[in-house]
Amino acid sequence: MVTPELQEQLLSLPNSQKTEIIQMLVHSLNLEGTWPGISKTPGVMGGEACICESRIPVWLIVSYRRMGSSEAEILENYPTLTAQDLVNAWRYAEQYAGEIDRAIARQEED
Repeated sequence: MVTPELQEQLLSLPNSQKTEIIQMLVHSLNLEGTWPGISKTPGVMGGEACICESRIPVWLIVSYRRMGSSEAEILENYPTLTAQDLVNAWRYAEQYAGEIDRAIARQEED
């Protein structure tokens, strides 16, 4: 049950922050291990997290960002991606930073 103080604080937030909180709560309730716009398919890209309906792994997009590529450059280089795909990838990478870091490290070893 939400305390009156917490309810008052939540209701006073700007809509953008309310949206972030809702998304965080929805993701925390996700018991099936799915993530909006991201899929993991055994046998596809080694089972790595990819942008849905593509073979573009999240770690690849994150590595481009870390090397200084802008979102516009990433979208230009991957015309099948959308801005929402990038938002989904950034959120996934934030939530599963260790997984993404390990995937990037594996690629750097090869």
